[in-house]
Amino acid sequence: MPDVVIPVLDEAAALPSVLRGMPAGYRPIVVDNGSTDDSRAVATSLGAKVVIEPRRGFGAACWAGLGVADPEDGIVCFMDGDASLDPGDLPVVAQPILDGDADLVLGARCPTHRSAWPLHARLANRVLAAEVRRRTGAALRDLGPMRAARCVPLRGLGVSDRRSGWPLEMVLRALDAGWRVQQVNVAYAPRTGKSKVTGTVRGTAGAVRDMSRLLR
Repeated sequence: MPDVVIPVLDEAAALPSVLRGMPAGYRPIVVDNGSTDDSRAVATSLGAKVVIEPRRGFGAACWAGLGVADPEDGIVCFMDGDASLDPGDLPVVAQPILDGDADLVLGARCPTHRSAWPLHARLANRVLAAEVRRRTGAALRDLGPMRAARCVPLRGLGVSDRRSGWPLEMVLRALDAGWRVQQVNVAYAPRTGKSKVTGTVRGTAGAVRDMSRLLR
């Protein structure tokens, strides 16, 4: 069954619900990207494999988790550790890969409450997704963080961004390589705790800069 890479930065309050909600057989890999709270201890106590990635950046954390995922089982999933995404949706995201119908599946976020997705973050995502559609023809409406792919081919894509551009570069490289990319709907709830990236205007601006650089 799949490994699940969960990058975290001070998510001790959210991790219990995320890890306790893991579907049977899905193995969490929590990548601590510089937490100053008890994230590492909480993850360990709940049975997650913990990886320490001192180099800051969302992509750096995801790459570190991908590096220790078990290639024997084939599939690796990704999701945030802030409880905004429901781990119960992971099988829905992984199933097209298991069935051989897709090479990369993205979870298209469906907010459960209007506070779940701040307006500035939603608009930025909409603009970037529209640009990807224009340039590639791929019918994508969200570049969300819950996703699944085969472990070994994903490593071979050569995704090099170690900051906020990681999610977009993965999609662009996959499309360029002729991968079949699909989207499925997943629930998106208000996060637990304080946002460090897309929940803030400054964080969203940084993510847009990273992704715009990749599009250029």
